[in-house]
Amino acid sequence: MNSIVEGHNLSIKTQSNDQNETSFSPESDENLIVERIYNAVMEQRLAPRTKLSEAGLCKTFGVGRMRVRRALLLLSSQGIVDLRSNRGAYVACPNKAEANDVFAARMLIEPPLVRQLAQNPNGNSLDLLTEHIALEDTARAQNERTEIIRLSGEFHTKLAQSTGNKFIARMMRELVTRTSLIVGLFGSSKNASCPDDEHTNILDAIQSQNPDLAERLLVSHLEHIQNGLDMEALQEPQNDLAAILGSN
Repeated sequence: MNSIVEGHNLSIKTQSNDQNETSFSPESDENLIVERIYNAVMEQRLAPRTKLSEAGLCKTFGVGRMRVRRALLLLSSQGIVDLRSNRGAYVACPNKAEANDVFAARMLIEPPLVRQLAQNPNGNSLDLLTEHIALEDTARAQNERTEIIRLSGEFHTKLAQSTGNKFIARMMRELVTRTSLIVGLFGSSKNASCPDDEHTNILDAIQSQNPDLAERLLVSHLEHIQNGLDMEALQEPQNDLAAILGSN
């Protein structure tokens, strides 16, 4: 995802003073580790409660422990990773109460957000959203499940970015990531992504400058996602980090 570092200011510039580190390059920087883990979570290839072994990550990315630890700290600051004292790092695992809190927060933020966009739509942003939905349609036509999941979440972050409010965009990015964890934990293959056409309908309402309809559709959309969760289901954590994170 191109916005992985930009959207959350995750990028940090450091001079490599680490012992036993490989020389600096984009492929060995901690930002790459952040991006790979973030994308794997968003695409639900990396399940909640999966242990992120420092040794395993070092081997997978060919870097030393300091870079891995910095990456895990960055991910922890965004709620993607839980750091447990004397136990290591794990993909975050929201419980039922946290899941309800995430959807409640989204209900507070997103409906007025789309209302604002419908009242004063930005042509460039709408073009980007239209292009994004075209990518979603292509992914569905080709049955690319992980791409569908990633794009479904990204649509909501792009809505927030379209307001021009960086703080709202940052909050939405974190909420969308937490939602992906929740769906990964309590969802099934049938509801792993946003339902077909609902994004298109929301965008149509924004483009037609109908704030009431846009807000109503967004509320219905979030309810649809939340009601599709099986709060008794649990996705099992994975062990093969290299297979999940090692490819480009």
